[in-house]
Amino acid sequence: MRTMKKKRLLLASLSIVASLGLAGCSSMFTKHVEWETIEPVNYPVLTAVGYAPINAQLASDGSSKTLMAIKASKLDAYRELAEQVFGQKVDGEQELANLILTNNQLKSSVEGVIRGARVVKSYPVGEDTYATELELDMSRVYDIYLSTAKPKKIRKVTYY
Repeated sequence: MRTMKKKRLLLASLSIVASLGLAGCSSMFTKHVEWETIEPVNYPVLTAVGYAPINAQLASDGSSKTLMAIKASKLDAYRELAEQVFGQKVDGEQELANLILTNNQLKSSVEGVIRGARVVKSYPVGEDTYATELELDMSRVYDIYLSTAKPKKIRKVTYY
């Protein structure tokens, strides 16, 4: 009986010493990690068209109204690009009173930053509308992204 207890005690102490020894050995190694950047296989090109009425602009003369419509159509095209890139948030609300629908509201919004878009063309449509076409080449967006934050993956790990 005593030899059995001695063997158990010896095995327990050996396992503790072995685990401490292995833990100590792992801290003796250092490593060097080499990274490489990840590049997508293909890049899509997104397009958007924005429209704005000319006569509805708040200006006194025709040329100012046209300039304001050009700017408004460009902003509308940027909004459309932001919808394509980031999506659109939709909030809905309905109110009932005595099981009768009294109020029905639907709101949508978009929020995001578009970098790298270029104006393809801006032109009048008919006599009262201005249109602007934008293009967003995602390879250009990727280059802009790489200049600020470089995505990486492990290329090689060397242990010393």
